[in-house]
Amino acid sequence: MPTNAELRAMARGSLSGNWTSAVLHMLLYCVIQGVIQYFIEEMPFVGWVGNLLVSGALTFGLVSFYLLISRGEKPETSVLFSGFNRFVNTFLLSLLMSIFTILWTLLLIVPGIIAALRYSQAYYILRDNPEIGAMEAIRRSKALMDGQKGKLFMLTLSFIGWFLLTILTLGIGILWLAPYVYTAFGHFHNSLISRSATLPPPPNPYSGVTV
Repeated sequence: MPTNAELRAMARGSLSGNWTSAVLHMLLYCVIQGVIQYFIEEMPFVGWVGNLLVSGALTFGLVSFYLLISRGEKPETSVLFSGFNRFVNTFLLSLLMSIFTILWTLLLIVPGIIAALRYSQAYYILRDNPEIGAMEAIRRSKALMDGQKGKLFMLTLSFIGWFLLTILTLGIGILWLAPYVYTAFGHFHNSLISRSATLPPPPNPYSGVTV
């Protein structure tokens, strides 16, 4: 696996020449979230239900957009809304991940964080495997993150300095920081699946055993 510094460098390389698109699409996503937040504040029940229904599709689209950037592609705006083409699975994935994470958080904060890290690859997996459902994406994410949760946690922490700097820009800097973070996460996922593909299969426990 690449180091955190290498993952950040890979993200900057992917964003080179793509910053305008990356920032504008993050702005579009933030505007949509702002509209949802407005409805939550003005019409709490309608806003809450609306957020519950669309959060999975929007997260799927956001993750897909920056994953494609990390793979050297130039995604179109339609990618940001691609989750609505798979509405049932993205809705179920968002709902199940929220329920599981909340249940773990009820025990303690740390188990909740671990659960969030365990399920972190589910949207990427669902995007790359359109034939599977939400539960299978979660199951594969748990397997893929085995032994890698600390790595992702430290990668996330490595952006704290940049996050603190965005406060000085009254939050505007998040439009640049968020694409940087999501693209780095995309490279993290790419490295995970590349590593998984090159690992040798486990030894056969029955090898050498005669029946």
